[in-house]
Amino acid sequence: MLITVPNVLTLSRIFSIPVLVVLFYIDASWAAWSALGLYTLACITDYLDGYLARRWDQISAFGRFLDPVSDKIFVATILILLIGFERLPGIWMIPALVIMIREFAISGLREFLGAANVSVPVTHLAKWKTTLQMVALGFLVVGPYGVPVFAPTLEFGRWGLGLAAILTVVTGWEYLKVGLKHIRTME
Repeated sequence: MLITVPNVLTLSRIFSIPVLVVLFYIDASWAAWSALGLYTLACITDYLDGYLARRWDQISAFGRFLDPVSDKIFVATILILLIGFERLPGIWMIPALVIMIREFAISGLREFLGAANVSVPVTHLAKWKTTLQMVALGFLVVGPYGVPVFAPTLEFGRWGLGLAAILTVVTGWEYLKVGLKHIRTME
């Protein structure tokens, strides 16, 4: 079953990327807030697609393949845009690189272990990491057009992304330990 509401929601994240890219190139407050709105909708679909697939019993092989791919493409694009538009300059690029490296490494690990019918479930800490990462990226997407409450928007986003990167390393290490345990038994 390819055409289901969960799969359409997953595809919508990919289709939102060109619009987000265009909005980044428009140097205006309305464009930054529109980008944040679109980004927020995409984050909501990340939660809803899996929830609805389970709730409506519409889990499909296509959805299981597409969801993580869509997530990686979406997050990598946002991080690259933030670096390119200097919202993550200098040392602030390091958390973005850590997050991207972990995402691709864990995807590779899951793919390898999947062939051996070994699943690596998502941990609660990884869910917290994803939530913190989404919020931090939201602050960075709106960037200099944000309304500072306690701190400037960019700084809040950068420090949040830094903390998310630390959690990324911790959860990545946990997944790697589980994966290596299974790899050793395969030899």
